[in-house]
Amino acid sequence: MLYFYIFIFLAASVEAQAITELEPAGPVYVIVEPDIRNEIKQEVAQRWKQQKDKYQEKIHNYQPKKLQRLPRAESDRSFTVDMTYTQDRDLTDRDGKVLYPKGYRFNPLDYMSLTIGLVVIDGSDPDQIKWFKESPYSSNHRIKVLLSGGYAQSLVSDLKRAVYYLDKEVADRFQLAAVPCVVVQREKHIQVTEFVIREEKR
Repeated sequence: MLYFYIFIFLAASVEAQAITELEPAGPVYVIVEPDIRNEIKQEVAQRWKQQKDKYQEKIHNYQPKKLQRLPRAESDRSFTVDMTYTQDRDLTDRDGKVLYPKGYRFNPLDYMSLTIGLVVIDGSDPDQIKWFKESPYSSNHRIKVLLSGGYAQSLVSDLKRAVYYLDKEVADRFQLAAVPCVVVQREKHIQVTEFVIREEKR
């Protein structure tokens, strides 16, 4: 029985030694697991860039639904606008006392002044953009630029100033009909001047 145990012990020792001395049977590769934290960071960065690009594109291509489009002026023209307003209903205080009855007329320019001027252009027309840049209005920051077409975001960089959109309410109130035009106050009236852009001879 003793010889049997000795045989088992020697056999196990030889087998263990043989296992430790085995040579690789093929190519050996290092197992490298990706760092899950880096993967998450890369995924977040990629998604953030995609969202940012979409947001920038949306801003660049933004136009309000109520944008008031105006045709190009066909001739030089200047006219005045009477800003007198007729009250269309009784204006009362909280106790029901009539402050201004229906039919009451007043000119807001009797009580306030238009301290800025307006220049309205079609921002999709390169000739009108060029006209504005070469006009004295481009260096006057008391002038507010309104667009009847084009995209404000791209023109902000081009003109290096704030740019806004023209809506129907403003166009109707000042009786705007063509662009480019300039709107300024003259005493108790508003003066609108339309400019025709003559094409240069090439």
